[in-house]
Amino acid sequence: MMIKGVLFDFSGTLFRIESARAWLRAALDASGTVLPEDQFARYADELTDAGALPGGAAPRSVPPELAELWASRDRSQELHRAAYTGLARRVTLPDPQLYTCLYDRHMTPAAWHPYPDAHTVLSALRERGVPVAVVSNIGWDLRPVFRAHGLDGLVGAHVLSYEHGVQKPDPRLFRTGCEAIGREPGDVLMVGDDRRADGGASALGCAVHFVDHLTVDERPAGLLPVLDLVDGGQHGAALSG
Repeated sequence: MMIKGVLFDFSGTLFRIESARAWLRAALDASGTVLPEDQFARYADELTDAGALPGGAAPRSVPPELAELWASRDRSQELHRAAYTGLARRVTLPDPQLYTCLYDRHMTPAAWHPYPDAHTVLSALRERGVPVAVVSNIGWDLRPVFRAHGLDGLVGAHVLSYEHGVQKPDPRLFRTGCEAIGREPGDVLMVGDDRRADGGASALGCAVHFVDHLTVDERPAGLLPVLDLVDGGQHGAALSG
């Protein structure tokens, strides 16, 4: 089987969100809030435990009153904002406007960093004539992130859950991605870091390849195997880690 198109996840696959400390520092600066260093470190740790940073660590636990919201958070902009600000509010911050500043910060291009090999892999796929789409569970428009980092011209389509009202692992989102690049699911490789969400593409007949959800420093070449899969058409690696 030849792979004729590739779908990529966004967060943890092509890009990684900044650290919780950098995220909090940017929000503090935006709000004009100054904290002693020990308080800053404590708030950063508490926000991390709460899972309040989209694209960061998952919540240690989701409170019952947020469980339903959390499960459907990527189906609309409103649900996404409510879920993550709800988790952030589990931490008592010194200024109420910080919750808005934190959420707004994570949607800025400066908060995201492409993995070191993202440009190389996307460029190589373009040179091979292999169309690419990004299929993401997300509650906001990530296209400006790709533009700011010079990757927008290497992606043919963005299929975002909040724009379609469905989220991975629902096969409908992957089917939309396949249609966007003009390829049949059996000819498409899905690349992601979440075995449950991204693995849903296999139900449609796509091959699936997983990358590790690590920081950009820890994963300098995690995407390069995608080129081997495309060149070799290795359908047998459908659920590789």
